[in-house]
Amino acid sequence: MSVDRSVIDGKSVLITGGSGSFGKKFISTILERFSPERVIVFSRDELKQFEMQTSEPFKSHSSVMRYFIGDVRDEARLCKAMEDVDVVVHAAALKQVPAAEYNPFEAVKTNVVGAENVVNAAIAQNVKRVVALSTDKAAAPINLYGATKLASDKIFAAANTHRGKRDITFSVVRYGNVLGSRGSVVPFFREHTKWGYLPITDSRMTRFNITLQRGVDFVLESLGRQWGGELFVPKIPSYRVTDVATAVAPELEQRIVGIRPGEKLDEEMITTTDAISTIEFDDYYVILPSFKVWDVDEFINKSSETPGRRCEYGFQYNSGTNGDFLSVEQIRELMETSL
Repeated sequence: MSVDRSVIDGKSVLITGGSGSFGKKFISTILERFSPERVIVFSRDELKQFEMQTSEPFKSHSSVMRYFIGDVRDEARLCKAMEDVDVVVHAAALKQVPAAEYNPFEAVKTNVVGAENVVNAAIAQNVKRVVALSTDKAAAPINLYGATKLASDKIFAAANTHRGKRDITFSVVRYGNVLGSRGSVVPFFREHTKWGYLPITDSRMTRFNITLQRGVDFVLESLGRQWGGELFVPKIPSYRVTDVATAVAPELEQRIVGIRPGEKLDEEMITTTDAISTIEFDDYYVILPSFKVWDVDEFINKSSETPGRRCEYGFQYNSGTNGDFLSVEQIRELMETSL
């Protein structure tokens, strides 16, 4: 799908967590493809912001770039940063599962209270479009990170009923692991090749996969599609963790070390319960809000170039039963072209 240029052209765009992997790729993409009036990086890491300011393509577009040191826990700072902003992409979060398990209050403050702060600031400053990034771990969560992101998803969906007469829409994008991103399995395996073997938690483990660029493109597409309250889920392939290990180091032994607390064998993006209120389109799904914001039949027929269809009872979107799996060769090619 081609993105409506009016979504970004001439607009002021703010990205929370803008100095992270997604934020940098998102910003470099809109600088290359569109003509935004301002692009605001909102993050708490001054070193990463400095590195962005002195590197391409951000240096070449310094006239439109703005850098705000701030934390999503600070609503007043968010309000200041969102003055005259049209579009907000909320990517800031504490994402590491073990860290969230050990530091639960910190995860709640950033991922839940931070979500509320983003919503309140966006409404107060009359922002037009807001998309928040979620995770497959928010579907039927068994760890605190997933639970906080589920709460965040609900906050952004419900914000559409709290906006009053303001012209603002809130939506959520949920997708799976980004191959090669910081803390993901590829850099983990590469780091551990020096051990002489690769540690595998469970040989049956599967995950959804999306490239960083595809994640950015899907967020841009969702910004153009949003009616308010939807949770967008892309159709993406799965991989077996053992196949990733083979792609990284085919000569090394794969040693089973046991599943970690808070991990699932397979990830879900749409549960059987979610499926009751899920619409399938050609290359993505939409989980409808739990309250009526607009006419669902009209949404099914008019929100996309091709009409959608309701998912059948019992449907689920699970990385283990997904019909599209990456081969070892495809994983290796992705590692070479995307990392």
